[in-house]
Order: sequence, then C-alpha cells, then structure tokens
Amino acid sequence: MGQEDDLRGMGKVIDLLRAVSILLLVLNVYVFCFEWFANQGITNVIVSKILWGFSGTGLFNDTLYTKLGSLFLLAGSCLGVRGTKSETASWKQISMALGIGVFLFFFNDIVLLPEPTTAHLIIYAGTMFVGYAAIFTGVIWISRLVNLNLMKDVFNVENESFQQETRLMENEYSINLPIKYYYNKKENDGWINVVNPFRASIVLGTPGSGKTYAVINSYIKQQIEKGFALYCYDYKFPDLSEIAYNHLLTHADAYKVKPKFYVINFDDPSRSHRCNPINPAFMTDISDAYESAYTIMLNLNKTWIQKQGDFFVESPIILLAAIIWYLRIYDGGKYCTFPHAIEFLNKRYEEIFPILTSYSELENYLSPFMDAWLGNAQDQLQGQIASAKIPLSRMISPQLYWVMTGDDFTLDINNPNEPKILCVGNNPDRQNIYSAALGLYNSRIVKMINKKGQLKSSVIIDELPTIYFRGLDNLIATARSNKVAVLLGFQDFSQLVRDYGDKEAKVVMSTVGNIFSGQVVGETAKNLSERFGKVLQKRQSLSISRQDKSTSISTQMDSLIPASKIANLTQGTFVGSVSDNFDERIEQKIFHAKIVIDNEKVSREAANYVKIPTIIEFGGEEAMKQAIENNYKRVKQEIAELVAVEFSRVEAIKSKRV
Repeated sequence: MGQEDDLRGMGKVIDLLRAVSILLLVLNVYVFCFEWFANQGITNVIVSKILWGFSGTGLFNDTLYTKLGSLFLLAGSCLGVRGTKSETASWKQISMALGIGVFLFFFNDIVLLPEPTTAHLIIYAGTMFVGYAAIFTGVIWISRLVNLNLMKDVFNVENESFQQETRLMENEYSINLPIKYYYNKKENDGWINVVNPFRASIVLGTPGSGKTYAVINSYIKQQIEKGFALYCYDYKFPDLSEIAYNHLLTHADAYKVKPKFYVINFDDPSRSHRCNPINPAFMTDISDAYESAYTIMLNLNKTWIQKQGDFFVESPIILLAAIIWYLRIYDGGKYCTFPHAIEFLNKRYEEIFPILTSYSELENYLSPFMDAWLGNAQDQLQGQIASAKIPLSRMISPQLYWVMTGDDFTLDINNPNEPKILCVGNNPDRQNIYSAALGLYNSRIVKMINKKGQLKSSVIIDELPTIYFRGLDNLIATARSNKVAVLLGFQDFSQLVRDYGDKEAKVVMSTVGNIFSGQVVGETAKNLSERFGKVLQKRQSLSISRQDKSTSISTQMDSLIPASKIANLTQGTFVGSVSDNFDERIEQKIFHAKIVIDNEKVSREAANYVKIPTIIEFGGEEAMKQAIENNYKRVKQEIAELVAVEFSRVEAIKSKRV
C-alpha cells in the first residue's frame, strides 16, 4: 500500500508540473498578444493578478524566458517517466520530433506585431503549442527506447575474435607467413610461425580458396631459401615446378653444395629427365619389390585401397612383385625397370611361370599361382593374371617407357653430397595413367629420404587424393627425427577418406602438427572446429515488457571458430593451428587471419620467370618421336630375347632331369 501511495503522489506532482507548464504558455500568448485581447475586450482581472504575481520573476520580460520556463517544468514532469518500451523507437524519429518542435516553439516570434491581427495570433499560438507537443513527444520516445547493442554484432564477430601471435619467430627451418587479423575492434598485424615443419603440415580448402597461392607457394620459396632438398608433386604441371626452378636460380647460394634441378614430365620428354624408380642399386630385398608393386597396383585401382588383403587384390600385387624382383636378380639387374616388368608380365604365363619358379627365392612366393595351374584351376589362374595385366596395360606408353628406362639421377634427393630439387608433373587429363608411375616415384623417394644423417628435405604434395602415396602415415610419424618436412594439400577430408580409406585418412589428419584451412564445409569444418576447441564467451539477453526492459549477461563455453565460419571463409583467409618447440613456445597456436601476399611482388617475379629449359635435344619433333619409338621397341625386344633364353634354360633343366 505504501508503494502505491507513493506512485499516486508522484503522479499528482507530474500532473501539476505539466499543468503549470501549459499555463505559462497560455499566459505567454495573453501577455505578448495583449493588444489583440484588449481590442476584443477579453481582458480579465484574475489573469492580470496572476501576471502581477509573476512580474517579479522576469518570466514575461521576453517570450524566450516564458518558453524556457515552460520547458523546464515539462522536463521536470518527465523525470522518472517510463514509456511503453518499443523496438521501433529510434533516434532518427526522436531527432526529427525534437528538431521540428524546437523550430516551431522558439522561432515563431517573427509573427508578433505591436498590434497583432487574429491571423497572427492563431499562427503564433498554434505553432508554439504544436512545437510544445512535438518536444513532449520526442521526450516520451526517449523513454521508450530499447538499448539493442547486442544486435549490432549479429554474427558474434567480437566474441569469436582473439589475440593471435604478433612475434616473428624464425629459425633455420621455419616457415613464416605475415597475416592480418581482427581483434579488439580493429585489424592487427601478426605472424603464422611454423617453427617445426618436420611435424608435418596440411593445407585444406575448396577450389579457389587460395591454398596454393597463399601457403604452398610460400612453403616452396622459403624452404629453397633455407637450403632444403625438395620433392614436389605438381598436379597441374608446370605451375609449382616453374616457381621452384626460378627460385632456385636466385637462391642457389643458400646451399653448401649447389643442388641440381630435375623434373619428371611424361607429356614432353624433351623437357624431362629420365629416372628408373626401381633402380636395382637401391633394391636390397624382395620387400622393396613388393612395396613398388603395391603402390603401382593401388594407384591403378583406387578401389583396392579399401580391399587390402583380398585374394584378387593381393594376387596381382604378388605376381608383379615377383617379376620386379626377378628382373632385379637376373644378370645384375640390367633389365630391372618398370617398362621391362610390364612387358614381361604380358608374355604367355606358360613361359613366365616356369622361368620365375626356377629361382628358389621366388618359388614359394608364386605357389598360389602354381597350385592353380597344376590343379587345372584355369579360371582362377586367368582371373589372377588378368587382374594384373588389365590395369597395367593402360601404362603401355612409349613416352612413359622412355622416361622410366633412363638413369639421369637417383632418388636420394637429400644426399648431402648431391642435393636435388625434384618436381614430378601430372596431367589432369591423363592422371589415371600417370598417377601409378608417379606413385612409384613417391614410394621410392619416401623410403630413400627417411634416413639418418641426410640433408634437411621437404616433400610437398599438392592435390594429394589424385595419387596414392603408400606409407604416407608412416612418413609423417617417423620423418620428424630425420629432418623431413611434409606438406600435403587437398580440398576436403572426405576426399582423403574416399581415396585412402577411413583408417589411414584418420591417422594422417590426427598426426599432423600444423594445419591450414581455407573454406571447407560439412564434416571437415566440424572436425576442425572441434580441434580448435572452445573459449569462454559473453552472452547477453534482453527482455522487453510493456513498461520496462531487463538485460542479463552470462558466460558460457562455445566454439572458438564455429564450423559455419570455416564454411564461409573469404579467399586468402585461413584458420588453423601450429606446433611449437621446447625452446620456442607459442602460447596462441590457433589463428584465424588473412595471409598477406605482396601481389605486386609476386606478379613482378612471375613476369621474369624463365621456362624450364629443354633437357634433351632430339633435333626436332620427328627425331624425338623416332628415339622414343626405338626405345619402346628395344624394351619389347629385350624382354622377348630374355624370355626365349630363360625358357630354353628351364626346358634344358627339365630335359636333364628326365
């Protein structure tokens, strides 16, 4: 009851103040238009006494004083007033009402004359009261305003911005990328410091997100500047290869021993070196042959990756491995090349099986085939052999034979005495053919560089799912101690699952220490968001009632970088995290920033790039075709002669036994 009485009392005071405020305006009209009232005989003794009472205050010495007094009383009556809250009330409306009101209320004196007419009186009084009403309306609207500051950040940018690394942390291995990031309501400069690239890196992003331009190109340039031996898989040859070649030309002094640049390019043999990926000098055990066969067959049949261990998957792999090892041990390995292996496989099985099983180290290896042959299981045997022949027949190409039968260099790219920059080029139009051969180079390189005491080296694979890289998970897990930095670029985690299988894909994603991600969607974005974790964020809620509003502020743990943000990243903007070292601690490993690229500098460099030079001078297009064709025929002839000689030897042994 006491509170209600107080409210009633306050209401009476407010009503009184407003009544007096309006009375002052009425008296203002009476005083300053007195001549009109006198002429009309409408003067009043009571009003005159009231005016006499106010004469000492000076309120009626000037129209301005009376108006200010009236507004002062109006303002007093509005203190503590709580209008009905409205989300539609805005400062624009309030400003218009107050502006119109002030103009009409204060600047209507121009119509006053010593002897005002009726029209003057109506205009003066009307504009003053309309102005008064407009001012009063504006003041009431102010009390209706709802503070909706929480709606100014509808995408929660402030809560999801965070302090990032501003120090440049360099060492002899580091990759350092300048960035700009948003924090504390402004754009800041910072750095992404990959101080330990040997813990492997992944670059994700949909096509056009900028992963190659912003990250992979920078890796290539900075690692050459720091003296790394380099292996680069260039899916869209020669994009990355030209960058590596030209950067090496200007930074060869970064190496103690100047590295040589090599390129494998099946499309143009004149601009390609020749290299035998199964060089007998680097094959010490039959397991090496098995690894090579495994890589080739799984690159030719990506669906086999999910079926490893199946009979009709393992059978062709074992057969090809036996052939490779046979060529390795025959006559010192003079015919141990991949093209020779293909040609040998395509001979009649009645000839090749007796030859292979005549060697004790291969006899047990081929027992499944011999059992099928001797048991007259012809359908099974034909199926086993066909599953090897059919995919390998796609690789019968004179150009491929040319490149893979030479020995211009060895694959130990991080040999301290002979460092190399090696770029292998694929072609999107022929990737089904080339990927198997390039995968063989990959697997042999991985085996050869992952050793102690070698030069620091880098393996850069762009568009990883286009090639099956056997042993990739093992390389990431073990290469760190051997100073091998791995950088893998692909578009989406689902690509890796599709082409490498769920288990291996998860191992790859879980073991990398440095991750960059441009725009990605779906499960990949969710996985990354979970990887970046949660942070304490402020939440504000607003309740509006008829007479009042209430605001509450709370805190809760929420995603630092939500999946929706990752799915809508701008080109060149990346999220990710980096790893650190014992002596180089990075407190804020997570980043969400735009990688700064000097586009003008890049354009100038690209304009001055020279093309990868011609490596083999054939003497014209026709001469090149003839040389490649002669090499193709030579391989076929050598295998034909080998089979004839070896089959005769086996037959002679059988004759002696009989």
